[in-house]
Amino acid sequence: MECKEAVSFMHQYLDGDLSKQEKSELQNHLLVCQDCRMRFKELERTETMLFGIQHPLPSVTDELTDRILSIMPTPKRQQRWVKWIKRHPAATAAAFFLVVVLSSLVSNWGQNSQLVVRGDHLDQLVIQGNTVIVPEGKAIDGDLTVENGTAQVYGDVEGNLTVIDGSYYQASTANISGQIKSIDRALDWVWYKISNLFTDVAYR
Repeated sequence: MECKEAVSFMHQYLDGDLSKQEKSELQNHLLVCQDCRMRFKELERTETMLFGIQHPLPSVTDELTDRILSIMPTPKRQQRWVKWIKRHPAATAAAFFLVVVLSSLVSNWGQNSQLVVRGDHLDQLVIQGNTVIVPEGKAIDGDLTVENGTAQVYGDVEGNLTVIDGSYYQASTANISGQIKSIDRALDWVWYKISNLFTDVAYR
């Protein structure tokens, strides 16, 4: 028997398809051929391993499963807010941004005591220390904002007058066509800043 034929017989033998005569021929060849004998042992080993994987003992697999499960940590229940964050990433990002902006604005509240004046045609104003005066006969075309000071209006403001962390005086001769806003609390100031921020973004 040649080695090629012997290899074919080996596979058939392991599958249980060899006749008695063919088994005898294979055994005789294995007695005289060391290479085929080694190959047959390798095939037997592989066959045994494959059988063990395909047909594991129930008790062994159950025990192994139990051991693995006992070693593994028990999964922690996720808190509701974590699940909500995972489901709503856009809303979470917006809320985080709002918290950062609010905390920044609140921390800046009251720290800056310098007079700030915003508006158009500021050359019509008279500024004395922390007092901003709209003289009689003069007009501010648009909104006027005074921060950390006192606004005294004797002339015209063709828009809103906003006083932040300060006070205002309106003479009988004054004419303010818009609203007068006096902001002296942190919450009002934050809301004013946020509304201005969104207004600026909208007009850009």
